[in-house]
Amino acid sequence: MSSGRSGITVAALTALLALAPQVAAQDASTLKKDMIGQWELATTERSKTCVVTMKGDTTPQGFKLELEPGCAAALPFTKEITAWNIKGLDIVRMQDAAGQPVIDFTEVESGIFEGLRTGEGVYILQNLAAARSLAKSMDQMIGDWSMVRGNGRPICGLTLTNTEVTPDNFQVFLKPRCDPMVATFAPTVWRLERGELLLMSQSGEVWRFEADDNAQWRRVPDSADPLIMLRQ
Repeated sequence: MSSGRSGITVAALTALLALAPQVAAQDASTLKKDMIGQWELATTERSKTCVVTMKGDTTPQGFKLELEPGCAAALPFTKEITAWNIKGLDIVRMQDAAGQPVIDFTEVESGIFEGLRTGEGVYILQNLAAARSLAKSMDQMIGDWSMVRGNGRPICGLTLTNTEVTPDNFQVFLKPRCDPMVATFAPTVWRLERGELLLMSQSGEVWRFEADDNAQWRRVPDSADPLIMLRQ
């Protein structure tokens, strides 16, 4: 009986091994298809950006791409890039004319890829439309806000700035005469993350807000006495 079970196991294993290359090929093929289009290549804080158009046309070393004229000035290493390719199951490689890697990217979130260049740091590759949407959202957040209770009673005024403190984290200032609860929290930075507005204190405490509409954000999780941020 044991030999019969062993035979079934070997047969199943053989079938799985035969299937694996097909699955791998499908994964690489899907990734290739997903990558065709326009992308923003940028430093982590998006202070330097470059638009890359990735194409499905083949070259001797991979697939064609186009870099916008300002790329070389913004990100000098892009001068070496002549093509792109998929390596393994999940690596998006930008490479030089000899087929050597200039930078390899792996997906860290849906539609967001990270790549490391030794001695330079991390770079982000993101769908261009999504990147521009995020930048627009950031611009819309900058300015004066009022924090109010659900009954409309103001408890604090604050200003969101575009002054970067650390990558993707920006300065926030509280105005005088804030409610003790907010004054004790004392947020120093803010950011947008996955559709939420985050206020963070130096101690690491975080308050999260979700948008009701463009001018109103409600603290989550919600409560019987909600805390709302209103655009001034």
